[in-house]
Amino acid sequence: MQSEVEKIRTALREVIDFEIGLDVVALGLIRNVEVTDDAVTITMILTSPMCPMASFMVQQVQEQASGTTDKSINVVLGREMWKPDMMEQEARDALGI
Repeated sequence: MQSEVEKIRTALREVIDFEIGLDVVALGLIRNVEVTDDAVTITMILTSPMCPMASFMVQQVQEQASGTTDKSINVVLGREMWKPDMMEQEARDALGI
């Protein structure tokens, strides 16, 4: 049985970074999912601080996570800089890294 965090992370695999063509989990953009009694806080970063799709991706993360729980969803943009080594191995392989 999947935990609530695992369910949310699985749902977030439906959110695609359209510039790269891979999901936000595989890219390592989802840095943390914290579940409390009444809320879910998702910390995510962007591949670039100037990402033109940032607001759209945050909205998509919010919507996908909302479909897994009745708790309020908070998406927080972290300050950490994204690096290719944050990607899952399959994502690196898909991009030839």
